[in-house]
Amino acid sequence: MRLTRDFFSRDVLDVAPELLGKTLVRQFETGEELRLTINETEAYRGEDDLGCHASKGRTSRTEVMYHQGGLVYVYLIYGMYWLLNFTTGTEGYPQAVLIRGSVDIEGPGRIGRALKLNKSFYGEDLITSERLWVENNSANSPKTDIITSPRIGIDYAGEYWAGRHWRFRG
Repeated sequence: MRLTRDFFSRDVLDVAPELLGKTLVRQFETGEELRLTINETEAYRGEDDLGCHASKGRTSRTEVMYHQGGLVYVYLIYGMYWLLNFTTGTEGYPQAVLIRGSVDIEGPGRIGRALKLNKSFYGEDLITSERLWVENNSANSPKTDIITSPRIGIDYAGEYWAGRHWRFRG
């Protein structure tokens, strides 16, 4: 069963760990499906979080983060990797969950490549999309053995923000 808007309309610190064990589904134009079990996420929480892209304010890059939860936020890094994020929370308060890994694929860049992401996914609605969504599969029980650790690659945000245990693995 596809996750609902209500699931994503909560605080990122609730949504990020609860995405562990959920199934990320990508429907390609050929009709082929790729189904990945999410096992690693990172939370980014608002303009005060110096590790969050929204810490620089509302820009064309971060605009989607200021909308309702359940939208896709993709961005390009190193000129070659599209990273997948889902907006969370309520309109006006920018939050997003980075999908860092799955059972079969480690690393957010590799996830983006496997899903064949591009700029056209920016703002896609996970609730109604026919190409990308998340399912609450009954075979994947809720994760109770979640490991938290500091987020990766945000040393620029300073010790406090880089040291937040907002990376979730399970």
